Amino acid sequence: MTHPEDPQAPRRSTDPVDESTDPAHSPAAPASTTPTAAPASATPTTAAPTKLMARERRAKHRESVRANAAAIRRRSFTAGMWATRAPIWMWPVLLIITAIGAVLRLFHLEFPHRLIFDETYYVKDAYSVFKFGYERSWPENADKAFNAGDPSVIESTPEYVVHPPLGKWLIGAGIHLFGADDSFGWRFSVAIIGTLTIFLMGFIAWKLFRSAFFACVAAGLLSIDGEHFVHSRTSLLDIILMAFVLLAFAFIVLDREFVTKRLEKWAKAPPSSPPAEAAATSSARDRRSSRRGDPINFGPRLGVRPWLIAAGISLGLAMGVKWSGLYALAAFGILVVAWDVHSRHRAGVVHPWLGMFIRDSVPAFLKLVPVAVLTYVVTWTGWIRSDDAWDRQWAAENTGWWQALPDWLQWLPSLAHYHYTAYSFHVDLDSEHPYMSNPWGWIVQWRPTSFFYESPDRGSMGCAVDHCSSAITSVGNPVIWGLAPIAVLIALVAWIIRRDVRAGVILAGLAATWLPWFAYQERTIFTFYTIVMVPFVVLAFTYCLTLLWGRVPSSAAVVSDPAGFFDSAPNPRGPIFAGRGTRIPWSLFGRRMTVGLILVAAIMAFAYFWPIYTGEVIPFDAWNDRMWNVTWR
Repeated sequence: MTHPEDPQAPRRSTDPVDESTDPAHSPAAPASTTPTAAPASATPTTAAPTKLMARERRAKHRESVRANAAAIRRRSFTAGMWATRAPIWMWPVLLIITAIGAVLRLFHLEFPHRLIFDETYYVKDAYSVFKFGYERSWPENADKAFNAGDPSVIESTPEYVVHPPLGKWLIGAGIHLFGADDSFGWRFSVAIIGTLTIFLMGFIAWKLFRSAFFACVAAGLLSIDGEHFVHSRTSLLDIILMAFVLLAFAFIVLDREFVTKRLEKWAKAPPSSPPAEAAATSSARDRRSSRRGDPINFGPRLGVRPWLIAAGISLGLAMGVKWSGLYALAAFGILVVAWDVHSRHRAGVVHPWLGMFIRDSVPAFLKLVPVAVLTYVVTWTGWIRSDDAWDRQWAAENTGWWQALPDWLQWLPSLAHYHYTAYSFHVDLDSEHPYMSNPWGWIVQWRPTSFFYESPDRGSMGCAVDHCSSAITSVGNPVIWGLAPIAVLIALVAWIIRRDVRAGVILAGLAATWLPWFAYQERTIFTFYTIVMVPFVVLAFTYCLTLLWGRVPSSAAVVSDPAGFFDSAPNPRGPIFAGRGTRIPWSLFGRRMTVGLILVAAIMAFAYFWPIYTGEVIPFDAWNDRMWNVTWR
């Protein structure tokens, strides 16, 4: 794959071929092309060395062509877009967008003052985890007491839960800060986490697209997406999982910037190969040793790669919220491998695959997977330090090989057994639910999840008509999700046809957060799980907007370019639009107007669906008008 801004490597070498290795150019070759009859005494054994020599000459010729092509790529290799710095104005604009998102998410966050949807599990468990270090059980009808601000009904026995504790620790921090009787505190942590991902989205978009304008567009689109907005105002685990997955993705992008700049330094001063005479006279063992250490063939070692370690920590934290973070670990690991091979190829390494395996595979694995696993285990510290948590004493109560372990490791088999039972629960979960959905419909929000619904009559909750509705529905912005399937297909085509790495990276994020669920189509799963794939849908959508936006032709008179997206393009033909500061073709002006109309439509859609995102009391007819699909009810 090649990057759009990188020079194309030639398909074949332009250097002259050594004529001494080519039979067609050998001075000993006869001028006549008429075949000469073989001697009658020739045997099949005499032809074998000839064929072997021909194969060796062809292999040497292919290796020479490959080395010459790699040398050309090496001479032209630069950091490209990774060396571009963001304009100063981008950062305050991103902060303003994030601040607006925070205000919208914190506005009337306390409504409704009752546990809704799965808050009945996670808020109460968060209170328990933050107070006791593990989840304790609650009596029946405990929601009523908890809604009234009385958590003292919690019991002393442990509760069996199937999700890791980190997300509940974070939710519990808000409860501890504002008190268990304040519904604002129940949801405060997720609102802050959701708000921070808006800025993170803008940062990632800048790194991928190198356009300050579209970095702000991506951040704005995430802030007005309905799913992201509703999850940021509801105390569930999924928005926290999304935040850590997105953070890991950001670290992987930063790692790629680090690797590209490291390879650029290497390409500018590549070490010289051993002289041909020395290579010819050296022994076979010496040649193999030299080949293994040859930086031209395999490239340099990439060093510590701190951003990859940070990605491993983030993925471990994601798994500490929900096990589905493991899918992101697997997908991002494959992405790192593929990206390493691609970067080595672009940098002029002769054998990039071998270089990745020899130089990168083991170090990269150790920086990512073991770091993630260790981080995940650390998230269970509260359970490990307790004595009464569920299954905590399983190893002590059952005999087995683990009795040979030291006392300070007796928690390990207990934790392993806990995970086995939780995995069995997840796999066998197939109970019917009115809002269960199939992953095929997620990309179009076929069956969104209703978090809260009440139907007050006149005079109740401010209802001024006969029947009203108060609903909180986790449905994505119709403009973004209506165009999402098209955006994903365009990104797929751009990756395959144009070999655009940016499209491939975005698709890798979608694959990590969407494709694994197709293996569980018979399980009870919900559309609100798609909150983890929302950032990558937004990135794919923004990517397509960048393609639609186009480039200013080189003949246009550009007065200023603060956004950094007025790139040169071939001289256009046709009418020119004389706008302020520049003259561009009417066709390009129309494309940019289309981008503007799409963004305005997305903002208007968010405003129109605001009542069903926030639980505002509206007439039933108004609620019904917003149910654009019969499956949304």
